[in-house]
Amino acid sequence: MLSSMESPRTSAMASEPANEAGHRLLVDVVLGENVIVAPFTNLYGCEIGDDTRIGPFVEIQRGAHIGRRCKVQSHTFVCEGVTLEDEVFVGHGVMFVNDKYPRATTEGGALQTGDDWTLLETVVERGASLGSGAVLLGGVRIGAWAIVGAGAVVTKDVRAGAVVAGSPARPLPGATAESHV
Repeated sequence: MLSSMESPRTSAMASEPANEAGHRLLVDVVLGENVIVAPFTNLYGCEIGDDTRIGPFVEIQRGAHIGRRCKVQSHTFVCEGVTLEDEVFVGHGVMFVNDKYPRATTEGGALQTGDDWTLLETVVERGASLGSGAVLLGGVRIGAWAIVGAGAVVTKDVRAGAVVAGSPARPLPGATAESHV
């Protein structure tokens, strides 16, 4: 059931930009209502929810899902297998990884295809915030309202409401996301 603040989901395949910015690649994108996409972006085969803002120099790959009322800041890379739930903040230059053992070629020397690696899915739950320059390795889950510090390297799940920082990311003693709202 939708709250009074939510509207029924209406989407269409994007053939034109959601606003007047130029120099973008938008191919097979499902855009929600009131989405803002800055210039110099590559969005293809992904889904972007209502009222979301995508900054410049962002790439969002096929199969990625971005929820409602999210902010994805400049120079961020969101790869296949990533889901950002509603109200997620992604700082500048955040990188997602979806392959634990990346290789250019197979053992026989042929270029790898989609059949030659295992996709690791990543989920960032509602309201979480990812600081600038954070790197999220594939297969992790960031809990609701958690905060990942700038420059953190997330190698394992982050519990809801936690604040993590460092490389590898570790919980900050005594810090909770509620104390930073």
